[in-house]
Amino acid sequence: MSTQATQIKLTLPNELYLHLKSKAQKFDLPLASYVKNLVINDVKDMDTPVFKMSKQREKVALKALMDYKKGKTKAIKDIDSYFDSL
Repeated sequence: MSTQATQIKLTLPNELYLHLKSKAQKFDLPLASYVKNLVINDVKDMDTPVFKMSKQREKVALKALMDYKKGKTKAIKDIDSYFDSL
């Protein structure tokens, strides 16, 4: 199972960029991995945010769950074949 990811663009002053790059090289890491590690360490003690579903979205999700439990759904083994059959 893959985790969804979001790519960001970050603009830094040259001096800060060189400092970060130097720290990343010290740990033999690519700069992106080093910055990612900094962010992870900064938020690791925070609770994961939980968002309440709208009534409409909850209704759709509960119907999908009921359909699944009743065997009304089917596994798709090959997405290309599935779309070709539509």
